[in-house]
Amino acid sequence: MNPSHDPSHPSPMSCLRTSEGHPVPLLGVSLSGEVLGGAARLVVRQRYRNEERRPIEAIYTFPLPGEASIAGFAMECAGRRLEGEVKEREAAFQAYDEAIATGHGAALLDEERRNVFTASVGNLLPGEETVVEVAFVQALTADEGALRLMLPTLVAPRYIPGAAGGDRTAHGVQEPTGDVPDADRISPEIARVDYGITVDIVFDLGRDVAIESPSHTLSVRREEGYRQRVSLRNDKAALDRDIVLLAAGAPGVQAGVVCDRTPGQEGTFALTVVPDLFDTHAHAKRASSRRDVVFVVDVSGSMQGESLDQAKRALRLCLRHLAEGDRFGVIAFSSDFRALEPSLAPFTQATLKAADAFVDGLRADGGTEMLNPLLAAVGMLGDAERDRVVVLLTDGQVGNEAQIVDRVVQRGKGVRIYTFGIGTNVSDVLVNDLARRTEGAAEFIHPGERIDEKVTAQFARATAVRVTGLEARFEGVDVGELAPAERPALVDGEPWVVYGRYGQPGIGRLSLRGTLRGERFHLDVPVELAAEASRPGLEALWAGARVRELEESERGLSGKRAEAMRKRIVDLAVRHRVASKHASFVVIERRTGDRRAHGQPEARPVPVSAPAGWGMSSHRGPAAPAAVYAAMPMGGGGPWKGGPGGPVVMRSRAPAPAATAGAAPPRAAPAVAGLLARAKQLFQPGEGAAAVRGPAAAAPGGPASPHHVPPPAPAPVAAPAPSAVPGGVSSQGDGLGRLFEEQLASGLWERGDSTDLGRLSSTALCLAACHDQGVDSAHPIYGAQIAKAIEALCALAASLLQRGGADGEVAAALAAAYLVAGGRRLRAQVRDAVAAAAPEAVRALLGELGDAKALRLRVEALHGA
Repeated sequence: MNPSHDPSHPSPMSCLRTSEGHPVPLLGVSLSGEVLGGAARLVVRQRYRNEERRPIEAIYTFPLPGEASIAGFAMECAGRRLEGEVKEREAAFQAYDEAIATGHGAALLDEERRNVFTASVGNLLPGEETVVEVAFVQALTADEGALRLMLPTLVAPRYIPGAAGGDRTAHGVQEPTGDVPDADRISPEIARVDYGITVDIVFDLGRDVAIESPSHTLSVRREEGYRQRVSLRNDKAALDRDIVLLAAGAPGVQAGVVCDRTPGQEGTFALTVVPDLFDTHAHAKRASSRRDVVFVVDVSGSMQGESLDQAKRALRLCLRHLAEGDRFGVIAFSSDFRALEPSLAPFTQATLKAADAFVDGLRADGGTEMLNPLLAAVGMLGDAERDRVVVLLTDGQVGNEAQIVDRVVQRGKGVRIYTFGIGTNVSDVLVNDLARRTEGAAEFIHPGERIDEKVTAQFARATAVRVTGLEARFEGVDVGELAPAERPALVDGEPWVVYGRYGQPGIGRLSLRGTLRGERFHLDVPVELAAEASRPGLEALWAGARVRELEESERGLSGKRAEAMRKRIVDLAVRHRVASKHASFVVIERRTGDRRAHGQPEARPVPVSAPAGWGMSSHRGPAAPAAVYAAMPMGGGGPWKGGPGGPVVMRSRAPAPAATAGAAPPRAAPAVAGLLARAKQLFQPGEGAAAVRGPAAAAPGGPASPHHVPPPAPAPVAAPAPSAVPGGVSSQGDGLGRLFEEQLASGLWERGDSTDLGRLSSTALCLAACHDQGVDSAHPIYGAQIAKAIEALCALAASLLQRGGADGEVAAALAAAYLVAGGRRLRAQVRDAVAAAAPEAVRALLGELGDAKALRLRVEALHGA
């Protein structure tokens, strides 16, 4: 690329200046690498240039994925490339500091948090450019038929709790506190910056895939074989939001063993098991089990705008995945928190309406005091006899992640936490750690992504059968230092991965034993450890996972044991060349002659962009050093306080949804052409619904925001007005989504007459409409709600038959239920309901259950279609 058109190499004449008037030394960032199989090997290149008349030290705080393993650090300057080495953190700093003090060049990479790093580049000479390179390996996650790669681009402002106090060790705008002693190391200055990012990533997954992005507009170029080269469509993309890349149609996470070994040396392996624990018996037991669920939603200032809209829609959909017999609570938090009710409420139509009204009234404002509401949530889940679940919706932008995770895990023994990371800039460490350490799961929702898919996937995991108390033993092969050392539960359909090291090749097996539905479980998995194999990056993935696990263990130690664990972590990081909070990368450039600097260089911290969706006003100059942080007070202070220069007003600007170019279009919603016409009786004025309107209508509570851009729909369809929806649920999805938002807590639908017979008829109509669209109980998004409707319809049919006089309506309703029953269990349930009926008019249906045309005639006759 021509440097004059490279956003990582802008013209020096237009360089940005900091709030103190100094030129910003960072010219831009580039991201390159390749995605092979289920892992990405990527390189971040940061280009610096000194526009001042004396040597300077550039200091840049930037993010990387929290689950990534840093596998390399290098510096290019004066035509030379120098590789870094890993040293104990203090030793690395001493080497860096000594080099700077004696006039040499140097670069240092410190891990502040698992997803926050600081690059220090010392003795940048006037007019000279230096490139710092950070290499990392990242495992991809499965995402509903796609592989997902999420790459953060800036360290967003975090809420810092606790009283200010402690020594400063860095240049951040926040003061250290008792709860967050490193606050000054994770709070770079926020400004309007003009440096940007380029992307050049090759996907080679062994088959044709569609590369999509909800975050950016892409350019995708096909190369030889299945290789596809992905870049951003615009020449210059701002570092203001996560980069999300989806490989739709990818093979997904595959079971088996992969190895990396050079003959004569120790090797590394990754073993993946994708368990199939389903049987009819288990599914019936799972369906009959009851849950206690507390939903905890973040309504702090950082969630303002699109993030809160996404969270509210996700929460409404979550509520509709509950069943009668479940109990639930809702807690909203910012600087303090409030609950829908002080204790769990049974899930009924009345409590669902109350919850909808509570959600509609949520507004984003204030700080992010997350610990106490989460402790309150696990405290509400006291009955160990029931399945206990917390669902957290947040962007995760807090400074005390470790404190929150440790306290909640300790207090909530046996409680599983399912997290939704929502927004353009999500702190993935909190979201992932809470889920992983409680054996829950994490989902991420970027603006523009389908929320219903995410919600359905989470509830499928929450209700999936699982093997608990798992013991794993390798037989026939000698393996060591497994990660994770404590094996998580084996969950139906979810990838279960263990990394390890081995000295000698061989063939053996992994024996898994535990408890499944109260009975003993045993599974043998064949294992072959190769004598020679190449899987670049696998050793770094293992070492990174092992380091993270040891660091978690260290938090509970003190004295000599803590020191021994620290030494073990450093030894592991140095031996395998990965970063840790105790081990840093350092590279030294030995200089001679006029390239050797004299005197101590002045520090130049690099400001970062405000997160996408946030704007700044009421401040002077080109930057607002603490504007965003001022809106996130410490110690539960009042919301939206200004700094010494006056009040700072934060406004939300929702970014327009990005399109994908050069690839297949994103996965489309189901066709809905005839759906609302079939279900029009549900939305007739005078029968509980207002007149229909288009998809761009305002959300409940007032007119649509001028910045709000609804997600793209496949075609304009009519939707019920908010007043037609119980609790004011807004309709922003496709026609099917709107229809399922109308579903009652019982699983049924209700017309204006609100009688049992009316509910039976309305439900039959809606299920027939779903059948028209090819949607049944096996549908990946709406299947759970259809199954809920079928079960409720069978129960209601039996009740009506006992009262007598509704034979024809019951037969038609059971016919509709059978049409959308997509599995053995549900079809058997409908067949049993028909066989148990006394009236011959209903029992005659037994001979028609295999005839879809005859079943449809029954439904159409009922509704006069």
